[in-house]
Parts: sequence; C-alpha cells; structure tokens
Amino acid sequence: MERILVVGATGAGKSTLARTLSGRLGLVYHEMDALYFSGPDWAVNQQLTKDVSQLVAGPHWVIDSIGSPEVRDLMWERADTVIWLDYAKRVVMPRVLRRSVRRTVTREVIFGGNRETWRGWLSREHPVRWSWSQHAGRRREVGRRTVDPRFNPLVTLHFRHPDDTAAWVRSL
Repeated sequence: MERILVVGATGAGKSTLARTLSGRLGLVYHEMDALYFSGPDWAVNQQLTKDVSQLVAGPHWVIDSIGSPEVRDLMWERADTVIWLDYAKRVVMPRVLRRSVRRTVTREVIFGGNRETWRGWLSREHPVRWSWSQHAGRRREVGRRTVDPRFNPLVTLHFRHPDDTAAWVRSL
C-alpha cells in the first residue's frame, strides 16, 4: 500500500481515513476537494488534470476521492490500493448533516477559502443534497471500477460498516 485511493459517498469519512493512513503509513495525503476548488466562490482549479498528474506520478500518496471525471482514470491507473467505504445512507447522511451544520454555524473555512452558508443549503450541490442524490450512483461507479480489467491488479479493501474499517485500521 503505497498509492491509495479512499473512495465512497460524500460523508463516509474518506478524508478522516486518508489522514489517518497518511500518518500511520508515512504517505503524503492529498485532499481532492482542496485540489478541485482553487479559490473563492467555489472556483474550480483550471489546472486540475496537470496538478493531479504530478501528484499521482509520485511513489507514495493517499487521496480521499474517486476523482472527478477528468482525473478519475489517472488516479485509478496509478493507484495500487482502493479502500472503499461502502456505507449505507443511514450511516452516511447523519455524518454529512452534522458536518455541514457544524461548518455552517462555525463559519469554518474550507477548500479555497470557501465556507458553507445557510443559503448554500438550497443548492443542489450542497454536500447534504449531493450525498443523498449521488449515493447510489457512486456505489455503482466504484463497483464497476473495482472489477474493471483496466485497473488490475488493484487491491480493493471493501468496508460496509465503520466498525469494520476501524478494526482494520487498528490492525495496521
């Protein structure tokens, strides 16, 4: 495990697990949302493909995302391990809801200097709505990729419950 993708639905705990693995395994951690959103007003990084290409060319890393469509194959072709947090909506939704409420109330600065706002909750792209609407599609996409011959010999660790993930992390 030297080039790891941590994948799953929004709110599954990808970033938390990726940071933990970074520390335990001595890998460089890259937060995909911080790479994707490059500035205020949720500006998208116009050099995302170039930036991600450089990152994944490195020998040791962990990234917390399936990857946006324009960089997804780059990441999957270079990874050696995929850790799939395949949690049910009943697990993911309370997590993403708590996180978004906390970020909105505290005005926490996140990717590119942005903040979640109360008005942002009305957007289709708000993390809570995004997680709800993308959950099934994300599960199908990851499932297809884990059996796609293009991505052999990726090692896939498939966790369906946070307790199983936590037990695995303790075993490292």
